[in-house]
Amino acid sequence: MATSLSEIGYEQALAASGFGPVAGADEAGRGACAGPLVAAAVILSEDPQDHIEDLHDSKTLTARRRERAFDQIKAHALSWSVVCVGPAECDRLGMQEADLQGLRRALLRLDPSPGFALTDGFAVAGLPVPGLGMWKGDRVCACVSAASIVAKVTRDRLMVRAAQQFPVYGFEIHKGYATKLHQERLEALGPSAIHRRSYANVRRAARLNES
Repeated sequence: MATSLSEIGYEQALAASGFGPVAGADEAGRGACAGPLVAAAVILSEDPQDHIEDLHDSKTLTARRRERAFDQIKAHALSWSVVCVGPAECDRLGMQEADLQGLRRALLRLDPSPGFALTDGFAVAGLPVPGLGMWKGDRVCACVSAASIVAKVTRDRLMVRAAQQFPVYGFEIHKGYATKLHQERLEALGPSAIHRRSYANVRRAARLNES
């Protein structure tokens, strides 16, 4: 499925108004109770030869299509960056602030620097350029879609790697989200080093395993 004109319209309109290059940013893992929050930012190339297929909300794509799109983004984007906010830092900051800081760090790492930032859901303060938060931005803006794919693929790979270190929790299956399988193992075994201790279900499991 090719990138549609509606998806790149926002970037084109902003660039035509002198705000280019336009970056998109998104995160993965905010709702998980284990593992990092991963934020990504992408500036897409305006060259038609750098066309990338499957730029859609990463959650609507199969794992294979996400991986293929990720490879294309790395090869053809003008710039991309990814930032991991670890579980301990998520606990310390709280998830809203961890989200904001992750997105801000990812956008600030882009080279060249963007002239405008589009983010999924809410705007990110503290940037040296103007920005706009867009409702369902990962579905309507190509650069935000690209960032959602980079964040999702990166985080999934990290959770598969975590499963090798903590094989009893099934991280390779649920990626740290509170599924029935994950909750059962969490309550039976207690939290691992990568669980977010600020989450109520993790604290409950910790108490169960202290008794």
